[in-house]
Amino acid sequence: METITLGGGCFWCVEAVFEELRGVSKVESGYSGGHVVNPSYEEVCSGSTGHAEVVQVTFDPKEVSLADLIRIFLTTHDPTQLNRQGNDVGTQYRSSVFVRSAEQKKIVEVVIDEVNKAKIWPRKIVTTIEPFKAYYAAEDYHQNYYKKFEDPNNQQKATLNRGYCALIIAPKVAKFRKMYKDKLKK
Repeated sequence: METITLGGGCFWCVEAVFEELRGVSKVESGYSGGHVVNPSYEEVCSGSTGHAEVVQVTFDPKEVSLADLIRIFLTTHDPTQLNRQGNDVGTQYRSSVFVRSAEQKKIVEVVIDEVNKAKIWPRKIVTTIEPFKAYYAAEDYHQNYYKKFEDPNNQQKATLNRGYCALIIAPKVAKFRKMYKDKLKK
């Protein structure tokens, strides 16, 4: 198993995509890239900790390559927006990949170059490649957020941000399901 840490705006959106990907055994929302030990959601949202909202993805490279994970990552959020995704603005929403080795860094660089050359986006990718230093799991209520929204029997559904789930996350997940239907968990 291998692990990569990805920041692509709100972690609820990124988590929702990678939870459905074949070869991924675990996706957890959290914080990385900052200078505060074990920050809270409120601290990260303030923009003062230096952390990005991220997901930590554990995957089997025999089932899904890191290169494919990065391609999916770069095509399911807008990696050309600096320190934002849509209305979410600040360094905590930066597009970022936290690498654990020189090999991971090289793969990420190659895929970013490939996606730039393919002109999938009208602007150049600004995703940062940062050395992984620490990861802190987000509070429990952030975990599996979109899954809770999609589950019609979920008792917590009334406490979720339904507008954000329906208007922001659902279209990203639909795009992912359409583009990568051959890579979904059965």
